[in-house]
Amino acid sequence: MLNLAQKPPPAYTTRTSPFLNQVREVLRLKHMSRRTEVSYLHYVVDYVRFHGRRHPQEMGVPEIRAYLSHLAIEGKVAASTQNVALSALLFLYRSVLHKGLSDIGNIERARRPKRVPAVFTSAEVHAVLAELSGTHHLIISLLYGTGMRLSECLSLRVKDVDVALLQITVRDGKGERDRTTMLPMKLLEPLKRQLAMAKLLHRQDLAEGYGATDLPNALARKYPDAAKSWAWQYVFPAAKRSVDPRSGRVGRHHTLEDSVQRAMKKAMEKAGITKHGSCHTLRHSFATHLLENGYDIRTVQELLGHKDVKTTMVYTHVLNRGKLAVRSPLDT
Repeated sequence: MLNLAQKPPPAYTTRTSPFLNQVREVLRLKHMSRRTEVSYLHYVVDYVRFHGRRHPQEMGVPEIRAYLSHLAIEGKVAASTQNVALSALLFLYRSVLHKGLSDIGNIERARRPKRVPAVFTSAEVHAVLAELSGTHHLIISLLYGTGMRLSECLSLRVKDVDVALLQITVRDGKGERDRTTMLPMKLLEPLKRQLAMAKLLHRQDLAEGYGATDLPNALARKYPDAAKSWAWQYVFPAAKRSVDPRSGRVGRHHTLEDSVQRAMKKAMEKAGITKHGSCHTLRHSFATHLLENGYDIRTVQELLGHKDVKTTMVYTHVLNRGKLAVRSPLDT
């Protein structure tokens, strides 16, 4: 059985079982993200191993329920993790095996606790930034200054940054929706310097016979030369070239999330911030501070890319000042 504390297994290759190749093929046909692919394959493998390597075709709702109970009771996983595992198994049976599960309605998704998001004060944000430098400083500044998720920021392509209009286009955000957000004037010059460094790196790759990046969907077949064009390169390229697990081609991916998250954690420790926080807390802080400054909630909703304004309204619960804020009787 897989150790739940371990990271998901590496991407599978054509040398693995035909069954797993079939699951991966359907995932890609449905244009699932790479992260979703790795996550779903992880839970399919864990599910099969938990039941003694029986084929999923021979199992059904009782086995799914037993596995989910194992995750919750023995694995002590969070409700969100349990729900991801359920989604992976539902995808397996419905989209891959095309097997109807008559009693699937009796399996309830784990209830996620409703929590108020952690938010940094403006002083705390600037204290964190003061402990950072270089690329990490720019990335984390962008997270706070634009409201982007970390994955969205690192996935930025050169063509998505408009320095003339001071705006950034976020492609394929959560829910596969595009949106635009502002480019802070304060970050204009640092971003131009980052683009210049990325362009120099791209030229070196081209000179050495590389320089092709990964393209979404079937664009690589439709535009064969686009992968090597400057417009499609990542704004924050990785320091080293790597092998694309899907195409097998050697290229330069974007900076890894882990390195930014580690830099954020160290900066918080140096700044003496003890509250629970991460890179995503900067997105919460972006929304909360905009509302504090009097911006309309619909504007904040659009900048964050929320489908429903109810999702954005959670930030109204962490406001600590403003004309609609409730004051304690002791302070009155």
